[in-house]
Amino acid sequence: MLLAAGRGERMRPLTDTCPKPLLKVGGQPLIVWHLQRLAAAGFREVVINHAYMGEKIVAELGDGQGYGLTIHYSPEPHGALETAGGIAKALPLLGTKPFLVVSADIFCDWDLRRAFQLGKRIEAGSSNAHLVLVPNPAYHLGGDFLMAGEQVYDDESGVSGERLTFGNIGIYHPALFAGICPGDSVRL
Repeated sequence: MLLAAGRGERMRPLTDTCPKPLLKVGGQPLIVWHLQRLAAAGFREVVINHAYMGEKIVAELGDGQGYGLTIHYSPEPHGALETAGGIAKALPLLGTKPFLVVSADIFCDWDLRRAFQLGKRIEAGSSNAHLVLVPNPAYHLGGDFLMAGEQVYDDESGVSGERLTFGNIGIYHPALFAGICPGDSVRL
């Protein structure tokens, strides 16, 4: 799943007329880099959620055949849902097995093929999610999570560990979203 529903406030005025995933980087829309990398990694079906100027995303990407993919869209109401609410709304399109989620507005070189192996580990019951964490960037020195060994904790856990930032890439089991109603505005 590619998350493409946000408004892109920090990129204004560029996003006043173009949704952030369609902003060009290196000569092509940011989201196209993801589609090409997903296809090269062996993915064949992609779900894209959209809200702000979503019709432009659909018009640009179409059904995905030009990328060797099948694209399914999960439209959201004006203003978009938070991440978990958007994923919960798209669950009928995502199926019953673990799935990869990438924010469409990032540019990265994380090996997407790793998602297949991580999905198998999740399916085998090792956890409900695998989050890709990165060193804290200068604009977010406090990070998002604590990492101790291979386990991620929030601030209230009382665990000490290295603080890292969520890289906007995760592999999730659908069960993680079982208590979230489609359309709920819940942050992940």
